[in-house]
Amino acid sequence: MAKKFPMHPKHPERICWGCDRYCPTDAMSCGNGSDRTMHPIELLGDDWASVGDWGFDATDEKGQAADQHSPAAAT
Repeated sequence: MAKKFPMHPKHPERICWGCDRYCPTDAMSCGNGSDRTMHPIELLGDDWASVGDWGFDATDEKGQAADQHSPAAAT
């Protein structure tokens, strides 16, 4: 199961965003390469989710993607 993708992480530069492992930049274990994959906020700015179709249905007031398939959302 895929982890929930953080919309506004505190320190996106410390993590590789290339897969669901979210490895620290000094200990990448997935074989993604020698460089880390940057978070979209680093490339496009704070409003990165408002431009284009990223596959997120809706966002709450904290800017986190709403997960409609979680058991908590069904209750």
